[in-house]
Amino acid sequence: MALEPASNGFTAADNVASLTGEALPIFDVERVQLQFSIAADFVAAQVANNVLILALSNGRILRIDLNRPEDIDDIDLPKKPSEIGVIRRMFLDPTASHLIVCTTLGENYYLHSQSRQPRPLGRLRSVTIESVAWNPSLPTASTREILLGASDGTIYESYIEPSTEFYRKEERYLRVVQKLPDGPVTGIWADNLPGRSDTRRVLISTHSRLFHLAGKAGGGNDGNHSTYTKLFELEQPTIHELSRTSTSSASALAVSPDPQDAPRAYDDILPDRAFAWLSSQGVYHGNLIVNPVGPDLGVKLFAESKLLPRSQLAASDGANRRKSVADEIDAIALTQWHIISLVGNRIVAANRLTGANVFDQVILDRGQKAIGLCVDLQKNTFWLFTTQEIFEIVLRDEDRDIWKIMLKMQHFDAALRYAHTPAQKDAVATSSGDYLISKGLYNEAAGVYGKSSKPFEEVALVFVDNAQPDALRKYLLAKLGTYKKSQVMQRIMIASWLIEIFMAKLNSLDDTIVTGAELSETLNAAQTKEQLEAVRSEYQNFVNKHKSDLDRKTVYDLISSHGREEELLFYADVINDYNYVLSYWIQRERWTEALKVLKRQTDLDVFYRYSSVLMTHAAAELVEVLMRQAGLKTRSLIPALLEYDRNFKGPLAQNQAIRYLQYVVGQLNSTDSAVHNTLVSMYASHPSKDETALLSYLESQGDEQRFDSDFALRLCIENRRVLSCVHIYTSMGQYVQAVDLALSHNEIELASIIADRPMTKPALRKKLWLAVAKKVISQSDGIKTAIEFLRRCDLLKIEDMIPFFPDFVVIDDFKDEICAALEDYSRNIDTLKKEMDESSQTAANIKVDIAALDRRYAIVEPGEKCYDCGLPLLVRQFFVFPCQHAFHSDCLGRKVLEQAGVGKSRRIKECQVQISKGLVSGAKRDAMIAELDSLVASACILCSDFAIKRIDEPFIKEGEDRNEWAL
Repeated sequence: MALEPASNGFTAADNVASLTGEALPIFDVERVQLQFSIAADFVAAQVANNVLILALSNGRILRIDLNRPEDIDDIDLPKKPSEIGVIRRMFLDPTASHLIVCTTLGENYYLHSQSRQPRPLGRLRSVTIESVAWNPSLPTASTREILLGASDGTIYESYIEPSTEFYRKEERYLRVVQKLPDGPVTGIWADNLPGRSDTRRVLISTHSRLFHLAGKAGGGNDGNHSTYTKLFELEQPTIHELSRTSTSSASALAVSPDPQDAPRAYDDILPDRAFAWLSSQGVYHGNLIVNPVGPDLGVKLFAESKLLPRSQLAASDGANRRKSVADEIDAIALTQWHIISLVGNRIVAANRLTGANVFDQVILDRGQKAIGLCVDLQKNTFWLFTTQEIFEIVLRDEDRDIWKIMLKMQHFDAALRYAHTPAQKDAVATSSGDYLISKGLYNEAAGVYGKSSKPFEEVALVFVDNAQPDALRKYLLAKLGTYKKSQVMQRIMIASWLIEIFMAKLNSLDDTIVTGAELSETLNAAQTKEQLEAVRSEYQNFVNKHKSDLDRKTVYDLISSHGREEELLFYADVINDYNYVLSYWIQRERWTEALKVLKRQTDLDVFYRYSSVLMTHAAAELVEVLMRQAGLKTRSLIPALLEYDRNFKGPLAQNQAIRYLQYVVGQLNSTDSAVHNTLVSMYASHPSKDETALLSYLESQGDEQRFDSDFALRLCIENRRVLSCVHIYTSMGQYVQAVDLALSHNEIELASIIADRPMTKPALRKKLWLAVAKKVISQSDGIKTAIEFLRRCDLLKIEDMIPFFPDFVVIDDFKDEICAALEDYSRNIDTLKKEMDESSQTAANIKVDIAALDRRYAIVEPGEKCYDCGLPLLVRQFFVFPCQHAFHSDCLGRKVLEQAGVGKSRRIKECQVQISKGLVSGAKRDAMIAELDSLVASACILCSDFAIKRIDEPFIKEGEDRNEWAL
């Protein structure tokens, strides 16, 4: 957007007007179509809170709810117009709860919204009311304290409350609070000032003067005491007076309606409410400011107000009508931004900010006269009434051009608030930035330019040419936020440029602090340090927010070129490039910093990658970190641990690799054989001859060994770990090798312990003890000492040890042992002889029993039945058992076949077939019959093993009657 210089600064060029676009007019006057017939002319009208009140010349009052226009309240005054006069004026409060009706003969009536019966105001008889100031709190049950302006200049305070009692007056009280010599009180307004609820402001207008009072009001909330008397007595009004005014011209006081969803600008530009005073000279208008509270409020209010001349409002430039300066302004109304004037038969709207007329249209026909211009303060609607017609003044997007006006007034913030479209906001931002640049406010301009579409290179060159790196940084940051995520290249370029600017700024501040020079005339050394921290914090926030817009290699190169170590590592940390950070510290041998970074890692590969170098230079600290890290695969750390162990020269207790492996084995209960083999390797290969630690580990493994026994044995042999080798041989069950190894190193006590291990193998145990005995005898100085030692094994006899004694040994040295051995042999011989005698007697008894069996018989009684089929036993061949159970041979064979095994059953069937078919004869047949008898009648099927095998058979078989078992 091009800019053109103006006399008071920079504003948008003429083509800004095109940004508004084609739209409907702001103002439009529409005739309201009445849905009912009117019996008389309108004489007065009021609108509030979407309620329309119409007064007819016949004394009737129509109350219409615009939300339900079909329901009309038709209300009559208590007396005929011939008695009280025609209705002259009406006053309706903003909530439409209270209505005061005034007639031409001085009668005044009060009508509540919940009533259809107007009540006369007796205390106000003969008072010609010209204006009313309703209570600022807008009560609905009663009016509370209100001010009434009369035609004789008197200002009354009253309290009106509806009453159903016949003799009770509607007015609780009526007091005169002020008497003005100016004539009619044409307008009066009251509102509360912020801060305290008892602080009021009153605005009063006459034909020639405008009064402003502000101060503390009295406590009249009970309805019996005056509220405004104290205010009028104690406070001196601020007066704005006009000279050469005419009392014949219309005079009125208007205030703007409540804002309807409009943006709020700053208080010094547009307060919530404005006022306008109509006089013969024109319209004096301003803002109802609320600060400062005090006697100077009125002075400031009038000083900031301005007069819009009558000639400017009333004059017309229409092509088909003559310009007339004699037109009078009959009535006014205020919108949020405009003044609506009724000038003869025309409606004229002027912008309050510029005074320019934006609407001028003839509404009334020749000879037609308006009776009022009304405003609904709460619903923000505007109405024009004639004697027979109603017009609504419709507003559309009233604030559409406010941004341009604010822009011309150089109120850029307000202009931006009222700019609706992106093009409008862009125009405001561009103009605002150019204005700030012209004033040398580069930092402020940077933020504004960042929201505009002004060419990037132009703005950047302005800051570069004027040596404003801070402003450039601010602009780039703002501009970066305007680019979409899809504009990757632009975002990367701007973000990279910002990194360069940040680094240059930080270096500049560091140089200033180091050299002790003054950064500028306004910053000392302490302030420079504060700025350094602020810029560093800004850099860190930028990196955190825009890390996705930064190219890793580019940023590394930029920051490294400036030597900014802290910022470089911060960036690497933000993007989780821990490999870079660790490599950086390790290359500089800053082990403590490297370990601090390692502590925060969750990627296990990082631990494996850097474990070797860190174990070499910071083993104890690294082990602490590793012990706190869950999920590590110790197998992957073994190369680093072995490398450390290979170069470690200290005592075993200080070996950090062993310390970590002990933690993994003891605390984490690792079952990985590689881990256990590594620990055994470190124990075995340590230069110390002390095997305590290794033996302790081997003993802790118990029967479930996690290490490779062969590997461990080979290591122990290579490193001469005798005790450990012996333990491993023992754990492998190789007791002979264990004893031989122990004895070869003169570990007789250890060998004797091992010799006692195979308790379940006496022969092996004796063999081991003989080896120990041989060693003991060969090294013993005295025979008695050796014999005493060997008495620990009960398997060794003196004759076993005799071959081990030297030939020259005197028998007297172990005569007692030989005698004891002979006595033992003698006792054993006697015992064996006794056992032989007992065996001979047992054999003789068995022969007698066998002979008796040949003569044993059983008695079978007549009528004896088979225990299987129940038929008489003697009808066919049978078997009788010693238990007296008897069975037919075929019944017994069938039962045996059912319960016998497969092999036995097959053999029984073979014998039966061969015998029955005569396949065998003679002695062979007799032998087969004997075999069959032995197979079938080997045991009783009811009380032998056969019965035990049938324990799982049910008592009641399938097909049997269960009732037979009933008790």
